[in-house]
This record gives sequence, C-alpha cells and structure tokens, in this order.
Amino acid sequence: MNTYNIIIEKDEDGYFVSEVVELPGCHTQAKSMDELIKRTKEAILLYLKCSIEKRIIREKFIGLQQLEV
Repeated sequence: MNTYNIIIEKDEDGYFVSEVVELPGCHTQAKSMDELIKRTKEAILLYLKCSIEKRIIREKFIGLQQLEV
C-alpha cells in the first residue's frame, strides 16, 4: 500500500477538487468531501493501472512550500 499527497480545493461552483501531487494529471471532483476521497482513490487506481500498461514513470513527491513575493 502506498501513500499519496493530495491538494484539495473548492471551486467557484462549490465542488471539492483533488489533485494527486505524485501523479501528474490525476485529479477529480465531487460535491462532498467523502465522495471526493472515494473518487480520488478510484482515480489513483485507474492512473496506476494505465501507468503500468503504458510504463509511465511517476515522479516522487519531495515537499510543498509557500513563497511570498
């Protein structure tokens, strides 16, 4: 079992949106947080299945940082 970091935001229509940091392009949305987590797990599994089939190499998450400019 692997652990993934997700970024969760709320869009202008009130949907929760998740993005999996370690899996570029792996994201989903839902009306509730519970549904978002469920859909995110499904998205990760599909991403990994496609990655294995296409032999895509995943990036390794290093960290998250805020910058003030």
